[in-house]
Amino acid sequence: MLRDKIKLEKIDLYSFIITLVIFAIDRLSKIYVIGLIQSQEREIFLYDFLNLTLNWNTGIAFGLLSSNANLFYHLVSALILLIIVYLIYLMVVSDNSSKIILSLIVGGAAGNLYDRLTFFAVPDFIDFHIENYHWFTFNVADIFISIGVLFMILKEFLFKKDIQ
Repeated sequence: MLRDKIKLEKIDLYSFIITLVIFAIDRLSKIYVIGLIQSQEREIFLYDFLNLTLNWNTGIAFGLLSSNANLFYHLVSALILLIIVYLIYLMVVSDNSSKIILSLIVGGAAGNLYDRLTFFAVPDFIDFHIENYHWFTFNVADIFISIGVLFMILKEFLFKKDIQ
């Protein structure tokens, strides 16, 4: 019993550390890219399919529902905060693999929420494209959120136990 409690606390600590590391990686990447782009005052071409282009996103995922910093914006920010709090609750009560997966999502979501509260917009800068067909511009936090959601979906489909 004590061994299980220690094991659980270890996974909780790992989840917390993963969340903080993702938040830090996101913050550092945004600080670096914002400084780099602002010093060169243009987009940076990395490869034929990848550019760094700074866009300030006032909406939610992938620029949807973009708006100025008004009541709607603040309501969306408050909703995001509530979702993060709920995801943290789920991390506490979930099994070990779900704790790790949720820590990816929470770390990324916390990074984007920090920007929403600090800058009233989220800096997106990764511009993936094939010739003239561009995907939505995104950031490192979005990558971790997407990976976490993908792992959660895969876990549900591949490892779901049949309940009879």
